[in-house]
Amino acid sequence: MRCFVVVPLLPPGIVLVERGHEIFLLHQVVGWGENFEPRRNHENKEPSLLVGPVLTRELTTAPRSPRLYIVRAGYVAALFGLAFTAWLILSQQVRGLADLARFGGAIFQLLAPLQLAIAVGCSALWTAAAVAEEKDRRTLDLLLMTNLTNAELVLGRLLSSMWQVWGGIVAAVPLLLACSLLGGISHGQVLRVVAVTLAAACVAGSLGSTIALWRERTFQSLALTALLLVLWLIGGEVVHSGTLGASWWGVSVVDWAAAISPLRALRAALLPLSASSAVWPWCRDPVQFFLGTATCLVVLLNLWAILRVRIWNPTPAAEQRPASAVTRHSRSTSPGRQKSRAVWDNPILWREIRTWAYGKKIILIRLAYFLLFAICTLGLLSRLSQEPAQYAATMLHTAAQPLVPLIVLGFVLVNALAVTSLTVERDLRALDLLLVTDLTPQEIIFGKLGGVFYNSKEMVLLPIGLCGVLWHYELLTTENFVFLTLAMLVLYAFVAMVGIHVGMTYTESRTAVGVSLGTVLFLLLGVAVCMRMMLAFQSSFHYQLQAFIACMVGGGAALYLALGRRNPSAAIGLASFLAPCLTFYVITSFLNHNFGSAFFVTVATYGFATAALLIPALDEFDVATGRTTRL
Repeated sequence: MRCFVVVPLLPPGIVLVERGHEIFLLHQVVGWGENFEPRRNHENKEPSLLVGPVLTRELTTAPRSPRLYIVRAGYVAALFGLAFTAWLILSQQVRGLADLARFGGAIFQLLAPLQLAIAVGCSALWTAAAVAEEKDRRTLDLLLMTNLTNAELVLGRLLSSMWQVWGGIVAAVPLLLACSLLGGISHGQVLRVVAVTLAAACVAGSLGSTIALWRERTFQSLALTALLLVLWLIGGEVVHSGTLGASWWGVSVVDWAAAISPLRALRAALLPLSASSAVWPWCRDPVQFFLGTATCLVVLLNLWAILRVRIWNPTPAAEQRPASAVTRHSRSTSPGRQKSRAVWDNPILWREIRTWAYGKKIILIRLAYFLLFAICTLGLLSRLSQEPAQYAATMLHTAAQPLVPLIVLGFVLVNALAVTSLTVERDLRALDLLLVTDLTPQEIIFGKLGGVFYNSKEMVLLPIGLCGVLWHYELLTTENFVFLTLAMLVLYAFVAMVGIHVGMTYTESRTAVGVSLGTVLFLLLGVAVCMRMMLAFQSSFHYQLQAFIACMVGGGAALYLALGRRNPSAAIGLASFLAPCLTFYVITSFLNHNFGSAFFVTVATYGFATAALLIPALDEFDVATGRTTRL
């Protein structure tokens, strides 16, 4: 007997048909014949859109949601807001065309790296989260049992996750071209920067998709993707430093670094075209060299995923063992020989610490992080071993640059671990079982937080250890070392609580991961952009406060929409609007070497934000998880 299933989320004319133990995906169905037999439109011989029904469904359903247009318009508006803020700062100093051209070049050099960071981060983590959600909800198994080819499955899932990122990049092109109207840059430089950004986003998206198809847990996919991205960027810096030689096969390491690292390629795209002495014609232009390398990486990553997708993800029927094997196993294993383990009073914390809650492959993540830690440690020691005396207190930021990737990656991984600890439970329907037990909200929340910090202890302690190296070389005073350590611990607690709060609030895993990681990246990129603007325009520092008010208000509104829109809270609203304003004060205090003020304000701001997210999660646990609503 045949069973036909019509899935409402699929585009019109596409149905899932189950015949025996196989599921077929039929196209161009226009009606049903006798015995409920699907009748196709044989007159329409057009092939399916692009690379299959997965992308077709995304292109059909995504434009129906207003969120697509709001996010795209908000992204362009944020970039325009940065440009307008810089104009408010420098408008009184622009007295001629030369000053206007310098402003155009400065604002373009500010927007281009920011867009690259957003495009690469969103492409990698968004595609990894999308594929991981398919695996957690077991919908990938259904796709594997259809008549979809491997290429349609892999490329369709990749393109359906990437086209929104491409849309944002293309939407920002008119704004970047408007910067060229001010002078200082050309249309060719704008197009080269956009090409580098699109190519880097494609590589990052392909990497995230491949890793997520390979690994079985969401956190493993996100963590490995983030680690490989950071290693990718650091590899380009190592090559550029000349540590591995001055040239390879007649090509300088500067050109090789531009071919490997998107950051170095972007810097080359920002410069005017110049003649190169490279032997090979195809690598004389660093931007073209990077585009060729990126194309090869995209092809290799997707080809590997296409060839291995059904090996990495066998169908449930292939995973079942023969009945005889199960019988032999049950006979050979006696119940009396099994050893039971004592469970702690908090079973959530016991599971997070005493079992492989995130899979045994988490060891691979730790090894990759240790590799990154070793590279950063060697880079730090090599800088300090040259002439430690030359690094005065004012030059601390130069000596501590190898610490930045470790600290940023630590915040991202802790947040990803926190949010996935709840989204995976929700996708597997295990959270519903926890909610009907006699576990208290305190046991669930603190158990998850304890598991997060235990499984990410290397990401927390190792960067603090490198800060101790700076203290040992007397680049940090004892007081500042204590300030830095306590402030980092408070920030780690904040990003972990953001992940727990978002994981409880949002029911869709991909949305929860995107909001949680987006909040952390928004704060990190906001601080970086703010500090760069202050350093670049420090001659007009007294004009900056009024110019940054609009950015602080917009940032507070964005934080509140992400954290407090689903479950409104006065404390969350206050913390959302205070965090950008007080972070601006922290930055100014740091630049003026008022480290004590920066420390106390940081601890007070993000400590209050952590409490604002924690208390509603404990007192209104049923409301936060969606089990009930407010009256």
